[in-house]
Amino acid sequence: MARTPAREPSLDRLIDAALAASAGACIVLDEGLRVRFATASAAALLGCPIPRGVSAPALLCGDKPKRPVAEALAAGLPVHALVPRPGGDDEHLVRIRSVPLGAGSKPLGWLLALQDAGAIGSDRTVEFHGMSTRDAGMKHVFAVVQKIARSDATVLVRGETGTGKELVAQAIHRLSDRKDGPLRVINCAALPANLLESELFGHLKGAFTGAIRDTPGHVQLADHGTLFLDEVAELPLELQAKLLRMLETRTVIPVGGRDPIAVDVRVISATHRALRQEVEAGRFRADLMYRLRVIPVFLPPLRARRGDIEVLTQRFVDEFNARGKRRVDQLAPTALAALEHHDWPGNVRELRNTLEYAFAIGEGPELVAGDLPPELVEPGLDAEPMLAAAEVRPTTTEGPPEARRIAAALTRTAGNRDQAAKLLGLSRVTLWRRMRQHGLV
Repeated sequence: MARTPAREPSLDRLIDAALAASAGACIVLDEGLRVRFATASAAALLGCPIPRGVSAPALLCGDKPKRPVAEALAAGLPVHALVPRPGGDDEHLVRIRSVPLGAGSKPLGWLLALQDAGAIGSDRTVEFHGMSTRDAGMKHVFAVVQKIARSDATVLVRGETGTGKELVAQAIHRLSDRKDGPLRVINCAALPANLLESELFGHLKGAFTGAIRDTPGHVQLADHGTLFLDEVAELPLELQAKLLRMLETRTVIPVGGRDPIAVDVRVISATHRALRQEVEAGRFRADLMYRLRVIPVFLPPLRARRGDIEVLTQRFVDEFNARGKRRVDQLAPTALAALEHHDWPGNVRELRNTLEYAFAIGEGPELVAGDLPPELVEPGLDAEPMLAAAEVRPTTTEGPPEARRIAAALTRTAGNRDQAAKLLGLSRVTLWRRMRQHGLV
């Protein structure tokens, strides 16, 4: 019987490249669940060699009591499971998804697609570019950020105010090939349309009164780097058209100019609004939305990951302890309970500001409930605010909870919006917008 000739090394590399390009890290199995081929990235992900002919159930599950992959494959069922990394510790997980190969009721074999799931299945706290979590949803976000950083595609970060959208943008930039280039940040809600156009696209000398020199905008200044557009849903329609042109042509025309200037910029944008709803309302261009949200990233609010409140609280306590004005060595159980039961409309930013308030108000090495803002300890205290500022109308217990919180913050700060925004964990622009929304102006 003639021996099957050995596969040429160059052919192996070709197959590896083809599979890696089409399926990423993967393993090809025959009908007997033996490994016929595995990409180099699959071996790196599993942390161990993948010899041809080895049993896939033995490779992936070993002698563990739980063998979801082995049992499903043996039964001819599709697999979508998390398993401990064979070549690492039990806390590092690999996500496995099976795809049957061949037509008919009985597959000729299987393709196992592998994905790094990090420590999603554990309660271990993860630190990631200035963010801390033990929540599975946030760990998934971190894993997504690591992957999309390698791409140059536009990213849209969705999340409520204070959830860390700018930190995500910074992480994507630092993990990308553009990390040595500039990261430019501009808040689209912070400037009127005429100034925003100049800030974004620059202007030429004499373009308008006061334009005494040629000035590049953020787009040009971000060349070979990343441009982060915060609150992109607030961008006026006339500027949306100009941004769309920049994304399509990779050029920018300054205010007062005619000649396009080539730019090499990756755009990351963020918003707390649903852009599809803004498109339906006629406030946002559909073609720009599709350009901006090639890769959407959704950040969960703090109230959806209450297990992170204790983690973040300790992080901020350590931060404020380092300042040296007051040292807190422990958190009273009643104080932690009050923090964990609050809804945190301002999310992580509001939590940080609350703890900064507690450090300033309280004394001694223990942070107690009395150090916290009154509405956290006794939520009913904000129901009948005595407003000091004439520009703010009083609210009643019938008002929305957010309106009562805003009114209470303005009361405590004697109507100072900057201080009230800090207490609530909001930007001044967001506070003003919500005051208008609730009829407080």
